[in-house]
Amino acid sequence: MSRIGKKPVGLPAGVTASVSGQTIEVKGPKGTRTFSATDDVTLTVENDAVSVTPRGKSKRARQQWGMSRTRIANLVIGVTEGFKKELEIQGVGYRAAMTGNTLKLNLGLSHDVDYVAPEGVTVTSPKQTQIVVEGIDEQAVGQVAAEIRAWRKPEPYKGKGIRYKGEFVFRKEGKKK
Repeated sequence: MSRIGKKPVGLPAGVTASVSGQTIEVKGPKGTRTFSATDDVTLTVENDAVSVTPRGKSKRARQQWGMSRTRIANLVIGVTEGFKKELEIQGVGYRAAMTGNTLKLNLGLSHDVDYVAPEGVTVTSPKQTQIVVEGIDEQAVGQVAAEIRAWRKPEPYKGKGIRYKGEFVFRKEGKKK
């Protein structure tokens, strides 16, 4: 039994949800998001809350029950607050700067890296060593942050590279004489 799926997703003031078939559309102050559920669950909107119930007792129906409820909760969070990932750059000469919609990264490579932010995701660089990725789609925000981090992952000897804010990098001891 899903304990997450039993709890209905509350809709705060200013957020509306409409169900048509297996697709739910959530509108809020930051935008509109949709989610298409599988045929294993039933979606209903009543009393400013979205309920998800399984159709049957199969393992797949129970899996989709909790997952669908979580995806709908993420839609509501996205259209009200939005999602945010913060990255830190550590290393001598490593820096980031925004030029229009393009993030320009100096990461010790033979060339500068130009990363163009996709539609629906905003990338800012308040400091030279800080990058902030924001948007209403949690998956897109995480994907953009992962792509930026992939250019120079933190290395274990000096800790240089791009890391998530608060990320712990396990440090190794260097060579000994």
